Formats: sequence, C-alpha cells, structure tokens
Amino acid sequence: MEWVKPLGGIGEHAAPPVEPAQLDAVDLQLLLLLSQDARISQRSLARELGMSAPAVADRIARLHRQGVIEGYGVRLNWSAMGYPTIAYLTVTAAEGFEQGSIMTELALLPEVEEVMIVTGGVDMLVRVRVRDHTHLRELLINRVWQIAGIQRTNTSLSVAEMRPKNTASALIADMVRRAEESG
Repeated sequence: MEWVKPLGGIGEHAAPPVEPAQLDAVDLQLLLLLSQDARISQRSLARELGMSAPAVADRIARLHRQGVIEGYGVRLNWSAMGYPTIAYLTVTAAEGFEQGSIMTELALLPEVEEVMIVTGGVDMLVRVRVRDHTHLRELLINRVWQIAGIQRTNTSLSVAEMRPKNTASALIADMVRRAEESG
C-alpha cells in the first residue's frame, strides 16, 4: 500500500506565501487612506499626501505589481441580503486523504467564505454563510458531507458578532505609528 501524505499536496491548493514588500512611509500613508476609502480619487490622494496625481498613480501601480494591493471590493450587509447566519465547521479528514483536495472542494461551495488548514485536534476550519437552519442542513447533508475524504465535521453557529472592523486600516495605522517612532 502506498503511503499518502495528507498535507503533501497542500501547496497546490493553498494560497502561496508572499515575501513582504518594502514599504516606505508614503506607501503606508497611501495604503491607510485607501483602506479607509477605496473609492477615493487619485487627485484627492495626491492632495492628502502632498504629491502629484501621476506620482500617486505610479505608487499604486507598483503596489499592485508587488501584490500588496490585490484588488478593490464592496462590503455587503449579508443580513440585509437574506444571509444572516454564520456557521463555523471544523473538519477532520479521513486517514489517507489529501487535505488540499478537500480544501479545494469546500472552496467551490458558494456559501463557503474561508477554508483554513489549522493545527490542533482538527484539520480545517471553514466559515460558511447561510440563510437559516434549513439552508445549513441542506449544505451539510447534500454537499459538505458528500465530499470524499471528510471523516467528521463539527458545526458551531454564530449567535452574535462584533460590528465590522476595518482591520486593514487598524493594522496599517499601527505600522505607520511604529515607523514614525523608529525613525
């Protein structure tokens, strides 16, 4: 019998690690402003940063090339759209199954927001967004539990969430503060 490495193929399925980009104080200020309002014009950014609009455009283009800026999006109120329920699934893979392929199958489900391979007593943590209990039941029985290699799941329902936090803005502001303190 051939030995299967459960985590052997994870690199094919998981997002690749990225080397940190070299960011100066202006880059950090630019990212802070964009994290607070991704729709801000380059002209407004230039005014805030004391730069020309073309210089701001060049910096934004460089940050895209470096993979620092991956894209722009919209933040939705999922409750207002009829998807108020968040559930967390812990997933244990059956012995001999590659976790990466399970991760990929889970990620294909529209309700799945995140799939993470984790350390500890389970193999994966999955965040799903559903309409209600019936939708969660249908998702588990007809789709999640049909994925080859899933041995066991445990489901936790979210009963309350903190108000949305702009983590990007908070972390970048902290980076700016530390950069100013160091020099």
